[in-house]
Amino acid sequence: MVVLNKIYTRTGDKGDTALGNGERVAKHSARVNAYGTSDELNAFVGVARLEAQGDMDDALARIQNDLFDLGADLCRPDMDKDATAEYPPLRMASSQVERLEAEIDTMNANLAPLRSFVLPGGSALSAHLHVCRTVARRAERLATELATLEDINPAAVTYLNRLSDWFFVASRAANDDGARDVLWVPGANR
Repeated sequence: MVVLNKIYTRTGDKGDTALGNGERVAKHSARVNAYGTSDELNAFVGVARLEAQGDMDDALARIQNDLFDLGADLCRPDMDKDATAEYPPLRMASSQVERLEAEIDTMNANLAPLRSFVLPGGSALSAHLHVCRTVARRAERLATELATLEDINPAAVTYLNRLSDWFFVASRAANDDGARDVLWVPGANR
């Protein structure tokens, strides 16, 4: 259980922060950039949920919870010490990726194949989901960069990769199953 009695601690006033294992690092470190961007993505998902209803809202709520799991995973280095940690760290699991894949397949079954790239828009929800897609891609780039510097859970990177795909397919589903997609017309304004 998380208990937050005091919101400001002043411990980060000089530009460092504590990771999940207590180690202090610069707030601009690769690890903090990776989990900070997953937190940013979570905020954008919250904005998208303002336009979502029913199954889409339920799926986005699951994703928001997953993104907190992802942040917990990424903020905890030393995967080799997981088994001996006093409090076992929360790590992303392949079942979370598999759930996204099943949801993608379900949404994609109703969509016509694309013959052009899709521009963000069509509906407010679709546009918000495209923002989520691009922030998910940035989070993935930062996580893969972190993986070149330190060991991280491979399922975290896989989850982010699949999540950006999920947002793309969901954006089309939110556009009346692609009927309201705005298609790119190459060279249209020359």
